[in-house]
Amino acid sequence: MTSPRQGGRRPIVGIVGAGQLARMTLPAAIPLDVEIRLLAERADDSAATMAKHVEIGSPSNLDDLRRFAAACDILTFDHELVDAVALLRLSDDGHVVRPSPDIVGLVQDKQRQREAMARLGLPIPAFAILRDAESITEFAAQHGWPVIVKAIRGGYDGRGVWVIDDIDGAVVLFTEIGATTPLLVEAWVPIEREVALIIARRPNGETATFPLVETVQNDGICRELRVPAEVDATIAAEAKRIATVIAADIALEGLLAVELFIAGGKVIVNELAARPHNSGHFSIEGCGTSQFAQHLRAVLDWPLGDTGLMAPVVMTVNLLGGNPAVDPRDRLPLALTLPRCYPQLYGKEHRPGRKLGHVTALGEDRDETLARARRCAAILLGDED
Repeated sequence: MTSPRQGGRRPIVGIVGAGQLARMTLPAAIPLDVEIRLLAERADDSAATMAKHVEIGSPSNLDDLRRFAAACDILTFDHELVDAVALLRLSDDGHVVRPSPDIVGLVQDKQRQREAMARLGLPIPAFAILRDAESITEFAAQHGWPVIVKAIRGGYDGRGVWVIDDIDGAVVLFTEIGATTPLLVEAWVPIEREVALIIARRPNGETATFPLVETVQNDGICRELRVPAEVDATIAAEAKRIATVIAADIALEGLLAVELFIAGGKVIVNELAARPHNSGHFSIEGCGTSQFAQHLRAVLDWPLGDTGLMAPVVMTVNLLGGNPAVDPRDRLPLALTLPRCYPQLYGKEHRPGRKLGHVTALGEDRDETLARARRCAAILLGDED
């Protein structure tokens, strides 16, 4: 299927998942005259409360997926918690799944990611698959302490990642989870900066990349996006090369977010996500085409949009739940008084550390723009002086 628009009929894109990524895709679909349908696990999921067409079902249940796919031209995702085997069955049944079930399986599995990057000759940390606590010691003997241990499947936002300083820590980790959770170990990287690059690719091979963004992390959670990343031009070019090589190798259809470390003046691949991504939220107001509109264009095999910045500097600050007595929705009118600041609330109930939304600010000066974005976020969270 080159394009599902036939005889003027509005194409139907089904999104498996109804979180904030699906929610922010809804307005991107309106000017393209694309109908969005959601498969939500709960009626109060972030996007489900705003969408017209919502079906309740499980992303791991083949019957639910089949019933949902039957009403859609194309199936795509706002998370990776989908049964890749079930998606393969859908594809075999003739449903269009973008990105492909194989790509979904790849991004779900950190071992597969590392092995794929190694095959392509891309820069990655040294790694090994763990058998027991002693295998961590063997790895550390070659690469030094500390080491990073990761769950091969399922970890995100700092979950499923452990910094292990010595053999005692390795024994404790294996005692607690090692018997039931497949793990890999990586060499510790002295990170100077964390950056990310999002690339879009449509089935006909056209690609477009968004500007390289610096992601400021704390406890494994992204707190801020700073665009453009303040890096040497050779670093930015290498990040783009890496993303382009990966997208071509996996025959990407949709978006791919490539998370990268900068260490010793070199770029190292961290992890992949094949969907719109937190590192691309700045693009809603900050680029000619948002990552959400671009994802729709890509999966529909339509021409990709301009990804240039709409201002010299774009800064995004995530809103993380803190004071339970403060609801950002109540403070939105005050936040809207700040110039060139654009809050996005996800419609989520408060929970400490939960992502409740974000604020993007556009400007000319990096320090001033970041301060304005932080000020807007502080107002929404009740943290202003």
